[in-house]
Amino acid sequence: MPENINVDGFGSITITDDVVAACVREAVLRTQGVHELSGGFQDTLSQNILGKELKFKGIKVADDEDGVVIDIQIIVDYGVKIPEVAWNLQRRVKNELEEMTDAAVKAVNVIVQGVHLPAEKDGEQFDARQ
Repeated sequence: MPENINVDGFGSITITDDVVAACVREAVLRTQGVHELSGGFQDTLSQNILGKELKFKGIKVADDEDGVVIDIQIIVDYGVKIPEVAWNLQRRVKNELEEMTDAAVKAVNVIVQGVHLPAEKDGEQFDARQ
């Protein structure tokens, strides 16, 4: 984004990428079957080497001449139908963003980085990615 909107000559409204990412984050975490957002290689590189603090791990917002392109990296819960979770997530993010911002959403790309495997270990749950 940032998108400048001028309505009736009263001034402009700018919606930043951080606002879009915050909306995306909330939509993602409310989607059944998504365990959490997952930062990829770029997030790790930015945080560890470049020293940039990540506000929205696992979410990338890019502008395109036809609309906004959103990349989302997630960990899904074990036992869910992964394509179904991804399709639901795409629809939810697209619909909520277009409703909240009036911006055209060109694409919502979902990258499944892993599966959260609940398992008993001394009475506690642990993540199988460890």
